[in-house]
Amino acid sequence: MLLRDVEYGDLDAYVRMRCDPVMMAELGGPLPRDGIEAKVRRDVQRTEAGTDWTKMIVPDEAEPTVVAGLVTLWPHDSDTGSFSEIGWMVLPEFQGRALGKRAARSLLELAREDGRWGLVHAFPATTNPPSNGICRALGFRFLGEEDVPFADRLLRSNHWVIDPRTDLV
Repeated sequence: MLLRDVEYGDLDAYVRMRCDPVMMAELGGPLPRDGIEAKVRRDVQRTEAGTDWTKMIVPDEAEPTVVAGLVTLWPHDSDTGSFSEIGWMVLPEFQGRALGKRAARSLLELAREDGRWGLVHAFPATTNPPSNGICRALGFRFLGEEDVPFADRLLRSNHWVIDPRTDLV
């Protein structure tokens, strides 16, 4: 597995991840196709600027054009202050291969080496056993359930936190 920075050419992968009812079932349903180009552009620009890390998951280094999903780490502002948040998505045909777990672990290892991200939070839907399992397996601590805004929706999520410097399993 290889993680590489998001590129403008990743538009098709974004459409498959964000506009598909199955992929977005745990995130309140598919997003409209309009606006996906702008999302890719923002992610590329923020990754190039170093403010966010959006990495595409390439399952086989020998086939660098094949993308299985993404993992991302970004600073997040809320009513209670700023914190770092991680999220991931794996396309259906690549699920069940531990790619999401390996990608999240790799990004958290990079965050540990970088040192600027501090505590990292994750908010998978309460009804998403695979993503909650990844949090559990990597050493995140469960803080409880809460309603989290996402794409003009309110999602019931589990709140997890990890300190990549000390807690990463």
